[in-house]
Amino acid sequence: MANIRHASKAPTALPQARDTETGLLHSAIFLSYLLLSLALLGALVRLVRGPTLPDRVVALELMASLTVAFIGIYALNNDRPAFLDVAMVLALTAFLTAVGFARYLEKGGHRGDQ
Repeated sequence: MANIRHASKAPTALPQARDTETGLLHSAIFLSYLLLSLALLGALVRLVRGPTLPDRVVALELMASLTVAFIGIYALNNDRPAFLDVAMVLALTAFLTAVGFARYLEKGGHRGDQ
């Protein structure tokens, strides 16, 4: 028989390069969590301080959007794509809530700045 070499797999990246890519991904995810946490803290301050109801509604909408981002990053980090469905439902619910508040304020609801 002839000595034939079969290529069983395509060439892969060096282990060192793979470790660098993994480390970079983990650093980016950590930075994302950190920045989202700071933004959530700022939105919480705006929610508490107000001063008007529309300010509080916008802060709640921002908090819902940041929570959707948290869920998306968690799904990416832990390889759980089912959580993306949860994020989508939360985003749609937050949108409908914002529309409801806007209609309430438009119809002459309590604004707090009058």
